[in-house]
Amino acid sequence: MADYNMMEMMISVASRELENGATVGVGTGAPCAAAMLAQKMASPELIIMFEAGGISPELPEMPISVGDSRTFHKALMAGSMGDIMESCSRGFVDYTFLGGAQIDMYGNLNSTVIGDHANPKVRLPGSGGANDFASFCWRMMVMTPQDARRFVEKVDFMTTPGWLEGGDSRAESGLPLDAGPYKIITNMAVMDFEPVSKRMRIISVNPGYSLQDIQDNCGFELLKADKIVETQAPTEEELRILREEVDPYGYVIGR
Repeated sequence: MADYNMMEMMISVASRELENGATVGVGTGAPCAAAMLAQKMASPELIIMFEAGGISPELPEMPISVGDSRTFHKALMAGSMGDIMESCSRGFVDYTFLGGAQIDMYGNLNSTVIGDHANPKVRLPGSGGANDFASFCWRMMVMTPQDARRFVEKVDFMTTPGWLEGGDSRAESGLPLDAGPYKIITNMAVMDFEPVSKRMRIISVNPGYSLQDIQDNCGFELLKADKIVETQAPTEEELRILREEVDPYGYVIGR
């Protein structure tokens, strides 16, 4: 079995979700690495979009921010944040990767404050473009280590909308129908959302973990799919490309 770490596992799993010809709005770090890996594996025509305006660049190496000049290298378009957000709101962006300090059972994210908003214990960076991406991109994915402090029953502040209160609440709020949280990829498992209740559920378990491990590291009850499979570990080829071509200096994967 290939030797890999937690970050390599999550990036490899995430990359497999990005089909050829799809569009994906990414930030720097792990989401960018997943998109680059997908391009170099099964999805050479994947269109990568950066919040600062780079659309489908030929990335020479891992950029250090969404405004890095490398995100515009040989791009189809060197646009602006307005161009990217307009593309999202017009329904042109299939996937986005987001994160936060907290996530709840409906995929709502908090990246604003821990504690009371008026008197927080910790003040966090805030939304940036995350609210727009989550509101209008068709499928939102999250890559994050799993623990009960991060996976909470109710977020302290809703920075980024998931399925809101579950059921039809997102559609009733006026957000686009059929757009919303899609997959949650952690070091322990892959989760999706039950179609009716819109609650988070386990669909696959990563090698080396059990269903009990996953539940013990979550602050709310996780639903379970009728058929739960084992997540495919990174292949030798995925690891080679990730280490040699995507992130040779180990900025994200840490090797």
